[in-house]
Amino acid sequence: MNKPLRRISLFCGLLVLALLVRTNWLQYVKAEELSTRKENRRVQIAQYATERGNIIVNGNPITGSATTDGSDYKYKRTYLDGPLWAPVTGYASQAFGSTQLESLEDGILTGNDDRLFFDRTIGMFTGEKKQGGNVVTTLNPEAQKAAFTKLGDKKGAVAAIDPQTGAILALVSTPSYDPSSFAGNSKNDEKAWVALKDSEDKNLVNRALRETYPPGSTFKVVTAAAALENGVVTDIDAPTDTPEPYILPGTKTPMVNHASGCEKSSLNNALRVSCNSVFANMGDKVGRDNMVKTAEKFGFNNDKIDTPVRAFASVYDKTMSKDGNAQSAIGQFNTAATPLQMAMVTAAIANDGKLMKPYMVSQLTAPNLDVIEKHEPQEMSRPLSAANAQKVQQMMVNVVENGTGGNAKIRGTVVGGKTGTAQHGEGNKKRPYAWFISYAENKDGTSPVAVAVVIEDSDASREDISGGGLAAPVAKAVMEAVLAGHKG
Repeated sequence: MNKPLRRISLFCGLLVLALLVRTNWLQYVKAEELSTRKENRRVQIAQYATERGNIIVNGNPITGSATTDGSDYKYKRTYLDGPLWAPVTGYASQAFGSTQLESLEDGILTGNDDRLFFDRTIGMFTGEKKQGGNVVTTLNPEAQKAAFTKLGDKKGAVAAIDPQTGAILALVSTPSYDPSSFAGNSKNDEKAWVALKDSEDKNLVNRALRETYPPGSTFKVVTAAAALENGVVTDIDAPTDTPEPYILPGTKTPMVNHASGCEKSSLNNALRVSCNSVFANMGDKVGRDNMVKTAEKFGFNNDKIDTPVRAFASVYDKTMSKDGNAQSAIGQFNTAATPLQMAMVTAAIANDGKLMKPYMVSQLTAPNLDVIEKHEPQEMSRPLSAANAQKVQQMMVNVVENGTGGNAKIRGTVVGGKTGTAQHGEGNKKRPYAWFISYAENKDGTSPVAVAVVIEDSDASREDISGGGLAAPVAKAVMEAVLAGHKG
């Protein structure tokens, strides 16, 4: 064979070898990745070829499936009271993908999870059609409805937790949306999706988990905990050395009080009437680094809080100046928190200093209702001692009984709370956020619920926006719903 023919033969041989290597690479190495890619339409068709399992609240499904006409997707997702439960379920759409529990637990809901392999195998022999498993939540339907109804047309969010276990009892975000409106892939579904996606109200955002706000005076309970834990205060009824006016450290700027009687006020009285100067002073005495440590024990600066839906990280600045720390100690400056985070703060205080990891899925079940996975409550941290937690509880009860939180009173029940009105925007010109955090006690002294409410916008005039006026009644309704269930 002459030289040119040998070269051509060698080149052709290399091409054949490359083709064989490529084919084997695709078939054996990349097969799993390619078969599960979202861009693979066959994956989506298979995903909606059978009825999805359900998301369960208090033993009842809040989701379902319906046949789809004129589409190669056989089934589409349906929702019962979609706007009420959207912050919990997220959505599963043939055209626009899925979010939250619908996405995170997709393997269970579609029946494709490896833990359902035995069920699928048995079905092959019995002829039973493939079924998805179920996601059982911790949500309390009455508490959820109370929060949603009380928020009404206000823009805001509610998070409620069982302090003893960390179970999420309510998770509401308004304005909400109906996931059923774009669950298919028709022109109407596309129209509904575009309207929601482009809405200035950010309906698709879960404000309870995925929006942070300046927490305002509700953060003062964290500062109180830090002052007690670091020995800056031992007696909550003893006068502090806070002058009036209090000048922010390193500046000539006075801290503005909206309450009277703050000069040398005790910590207990300062929380009752919400003295900015006292808590700015306490934050400075505790110091930035110790304030950061306490805030982080409550969950701040943690970007891995999974419920299992991941919450945005709440922030307490690690690098700010002394005056910034003093302002942050009253929940302003760079401090930012999700409603879930402030419910966690309240839950830790109500649970005598023990913070339980928040969660909203109690168990996963197979189609035959066998339990595949069960959540066990987990301790997350201990932000403060039991003795100091009880001192903060005493202060929060004083806020409700004798201070700014009177709208949260429940007859025959001990309630602790803290109001907050957080300024924001350049020069604080935007409408303030109204906050309220609270917990209610059982007769045995334990707390079945801790609540955080933020109202981002409402029809009230700027002068009438306050945590006690707007947010406290929402928290009260949620607490009453939970307490009613405990009495029953």
